[in-house]
Amino acid sequence: MQPVTMYTGAFCPYCLMAKKLLAAAGVTEIKEIRVDQNPADFAEMQQLSGQRSIPQIFIGDTHVGGFTDLYALQQKGELVELLES
Repeated sequence: MQPVTMYTGAFCPYCLMAKKLLAAAGVTEIKEIRVDQNPADFAEMQQLSGQRSIPQIFIGDTHVGGFTDLYALQQKGELVELLES
């Protein structure tokens, strides 16, 4: 299974929903980077994703986007395929 990295923040409902969706897809480990605790991590997230919103989710080297993008992948039946590629 591909490693999952998620840039998150405290009290972020979309971050929690993304974690639940990934857990339902069989993900047991997520590398979580809290951008609200370290400005350098926020800058890194912006550089890698081109986005300022959280969560920003990466599966392996693929930038998935935020929760709505992750949900759309799941709805199309492509999330598990990406996780297992």
